[in-house]
Amino acid sequence: MTKVENKKSFDWVYGVLGLVCGIATAAVISGSFLWSLFGGVLGLITGAVFVNSVVKGRKY
Repeated sequence: MTKVENKKSFDWVYGVLGLVCGIATAAVISGSFLWSLFGGVLGLITGAVFVNSVVKGRKY
């Protein structure tokens, strides 16, 4: 039999993890809702940078 490779892209996982971890980190540090939103945005940006620089060139 031939091996079927998974062609689905799971790049969205890095964005979700960045968002959740950014919100959690900002909430623990500051305790404020607005800083939690700011932490979520920073987490999304970090996830996008990670996908475009580290994961993009990797072969599965």
